[in-house]
Amino acid sequence: MSATSSEAKPVRDRQTRIDVTWTRRFRRRLLAWFSRHARDLPWRKTKDPYAIWVSEVMLQQTQVATVVPYYERFLRRFPDIPSLAASDQQEVLRLWEGLGYYRRARAMHQAAREMVENHNSVFPPDVATACSLPGIGRYTAGAVLSIARDDRAPILEANTQRLLSRLIAYRGDPTSSAGQKLLWSVAEQLLPRKNVGQLNQALMELGAEICTPTNPCCDGCPVATLCPTHAAGLQDRIPMRPRKVAYENRREVAVVIHRRDSVLLRQCEPDERWAGLWDFPRFAVSAKRAGPLAREMARKIAQMTGLEIASGKLLTTIRHSVTRFRITLECHEARYMGRLASARTSSGQLRWVRPDQLDRYPLSVTGRKISRLLIESP
Repeated sequence: MSATSSEAKPVRDRQTRIDVTWTRRFRRRLLAWFSRHARDLPWRKTKDPYAIWVSEVMLQQTQVATVVPYYERFLRRFPDIPSLAASDQQEVLRLWEGLGYYRRARAMHQAAREMVENHNSVFPPDVATACSLPGIGRYTAGAVLSIARDDRAPILEANTQRLLSRLIAYRGDPTSSAGQKLLWSVAEQLLPRKNVGQLNQALMELGAEICTPTNPCCDGCPVATLCPTHAAGLQDRIPMRPRKVAYENRREVAVVIHRRDSVLLRQCEPDERWAGLWDFPRFAVSAKRAGPLAREMARKIAQMTGLEIASGKLLTTIRHSVTRFRITLECHEARYMGRLASARTSSGQLRWVRPDQLDRYPLSVTGRKISRLLIESP
């Protein structure tokens, strides 16, 4: 126990300077563990900054197992920055469909165009320049440049934020400005002179696989004896737990409007959920009984599209969550009756599409579920 207590003391003064001897032990053990236990992931087989950038963007708030097939399909279609920049955003969104957080795809597409226009079609060679591009922050820039070029750039994301908080036994809020400043400083001090990318990847791997939010696998951790949180048995208290999200229940309707052999799609506007994607006209509703609901749907469809409809049957009900909302989505069918000349419509491009053409359009997850019902219905 005495050896553990003596090792698990990384902080040596009020400025949170990390003890040099502790740091050397930490790096050595972590890199040795990573060399034996690193997962075989496709983005770890390249030093191409573009491919690494794609992986880092996709991995934001998304599980590794989900990302792998998307990453491979995306690179087959867009193997480099010029091909991504030259593409239509709709195709980018279609390939991204299902990953969620579509602003990532839109920002990456725009950043690729700026790289072509202003950076000779290459990922910028320094963190500051990279951070000036859409969707690229300090973490993404540092990850790409350290892994691809071994630049001495620190990283801090969800897994390393938790790991570093435990390694220095930080009891404050790691997401606060003070917490972020402290943890970025620690991340920078841990960097070696070489093999920076390897160490950064090892930090993320350790956080993802061993130093998990709950029930961390301390028995399998290569640096457990260097961890003051482990020594004090505070793994369930460090880092400080985030506040629970207060979810709001919401009832929405999606309307499949039929006109002969086609249905109506509407492109979501920049300030709307799923901006740039296509969707069946969708909105929140308050009426519960059939008659008032039909009238509310007709009124809101007129406001949104300028069309007159006759409400039909309930096609399906889908329950899902978006940010802080728990949504009950009722999908209703309706018939197109004509255009209302006097209607004042909201913006949003409209398009009549045959069900067998719906696969060509980028839709939300729920929109895709509705489209499958239409395609499979006799």
